[in-house]
Amino acid sequence: MDISIRTARPEEYASLGELTARAYLGDGLLTFGEADAYLQELRDVARRARHAEILVAADRSDGAPLGCVSHVLPGSPYADLAGDGEAEFRMLAVAREARGRGAGEALVRACLDRSRQAGAARVVICSQQQMLAAHRLYRRLGFERAPERDWDPLPGFTLWAFTCELTPGA
Repeated sequence: MDISIRTARPEEYASLGELTARAYLGDGLLTFGEADAYLQELRDVARRARHAEILVAADRSDGAPLGCVSHVLPGSPYADLAGDGEAEFRMLAVAREARGRGAGEALVRACLDRSRQAGAARVVICSQQQMLAAHRLYRRLGFERAPERDWDPLPGFTLWAFTCELTPGA
């Protein structure tokens, strides 16, 4: 694979925030586009890094970031679903020009590995209903829908929950 996974560096936070914002905007995932309040949250990687591990998928040849994700443990202000014995990841984004290279899968696998290393028994995530490509990836990597854990961060805006049971040492 021509992709490596590493922890984000502080000097990258602004560009990673922009990568994440552009991915969400480009995929039509923000209801109010550039005026969406969540856009600022997506761009604020520095704040996320204080409460979660920011992982970067980087091109092995030049180190350029291709995508990123926030790996979250329970108790973090970014833990939407994770409870005791669980971990989650949020804000998975891959630059449009880097899609199809395996960056998203590499980031999810890294989150599963880190969750296992942290002693989590499962990973829980939430996803917008229209993120069909992401859902295919999650299912391929062992995630199953958990409709009983779906939730509405805003009235009328339901996020779907998925869980992945972790096998120790796998």
